[in-house]
Amino acid sequence: MWYDPMSHMRKLAKKKEKEHERGSDMKTMPQVTVAGHICLDVIPSWPGTRMVRELGELLQPGKLVQVGPAVISAGGAVSNTGVALHRLGVPVRLMGKVGDDLIGRSILEVLGGQGRDLARGVMVIPGQASSYSIVINPPAVDRVFLHCPGANDTFVARDVPYDRLKGQRLFHFGYPPVMMRMCIDGGKELARMFKKVKWMGLATSLDMAHIDPAASAGKVDWPGLLRRTLPYVDLFLPSLEETLFMLDRRELGRRETGGQKSGADGALMHRLAEQLLEWGAAVVGFKLGDQGMYLRTSASAKRLARVGGGILADIEAWRGREMLAPCFAVKVAGTTGAGDCTIAGLLAALLKGMGPEEAMTTAVAVGACCVEKTDATSGVVTLAKVRARIKGGWERVGSRGARSESRGADGRGAGVGKSARRERRTVKITGDKP
Repeated sequence: MWYDPMSHMRKLAKKKEKEHERGSDMKTMPQVTVAGHICLDVIPSWPGTRMVRELGELLQPGKLVQVGPAVISAGGAVSNTGVALHRLGVPVRLMGKVGDDLIGRSILEVLGGQGRDLARGVMVIPGQASSYSIVINPPAVDRVFLHCPGANDTFVARDVPYDRLKGQRLFHFGYPPVMMRMCIDGGKELARMFKKVKWMGLATSLDMAHIDPAASAGKVDWPGLLRRTLPYVDLFLPSLEETLFMLDRRELGRRETGGQKSGADGALMHRLAEQLLEWGAAVVGFKLGDQGMYLRTSASAKRLARVGGGILADIEAWRGREMLAPCFAVKVAGTTGAGDCTIAGLLAALLKGMGPEEAMTTAVAVGACCVEKTDATSGVVTLAKVRARIKGGWERVGSRGARSESRGADGRGAGVGKSARRERRTVKITGDKP
């Protein structure tokens, strides 16, 4: 039977019009808006018999590489973090831009398959090309993206319908480095957007993306952009490599030359996080790939009290904390979206009022669920199931014999909290040297 995508999308549009006339079918108002970059991911699967040691074996001129069926999914922070929150059970609204082309219609269809309201906040821009990525992601090899930003490059602060944020608790924005208008001119659009959302009383969260040195983002004054934006950002959650590109390219080059791409260097992370906290963030987290996640919080109770949405249930428990959460042991099928899903786990935990140890454990657990599937979000289950798996004795990578300790606001070892002890000391909480 011939599949006509145009006919299918017309039927979906008529269905959405009827639903709109009846009113939204959301049983509860969204607690979170996830806005920013959205694209279509095309992810070739890999035959089980094909072993790849490094991508250089594949990416050779004139070579044909036979792969398996493609996994087609929506990607980018909007889809990955937003759909992961939805699957965890958090009411969420998605906000992004696509073109009126086949790729854009496919993105809307994929989102509609996850939840019939999820695509409602996505704007369709006539005449614009939609964003897509070809994700080369063999098992046990870090992925490479071939990416077209498309309509994401046109996103500006006024594209956010601020009136729809009323009553929500958290606003998460992802991937400004691949959204040209949000990072040029010193990030004025990015700062303007976050300032307005912060003024509305929501908690604010910002994720970054890999930066192509040859693209316009590679020429941005990132320290200047962050100094302008971070006073309005409660949670700043980039990867360590993204942070090094923005703040210390010499160190990034040294680590890449030495083959230490994702090493959890405690002194380095402590220094970088301190700078970002001084520029205004309340909480700084670095995604570390297969080494988990690092987090450091402000020592200022006054700054933490300004975190919106009531997501820090116990400010003193969060004050002046520094911790490293190692990954859970899983069989990795693909790493696409792992960082985005880890962020979704952290945000979901904060919305549930969890303390720092429990929230960090939940974050890396959701990231582990993600990598058990080839695509970004199909491995994510409800938050209750994630917590049950943790309590059932889910093994941590490198957890045997690990010493678990905490560095509090006064700099002294404070021990682990009760939640961490109940979870078999699964969160390794450290000082300067995780």
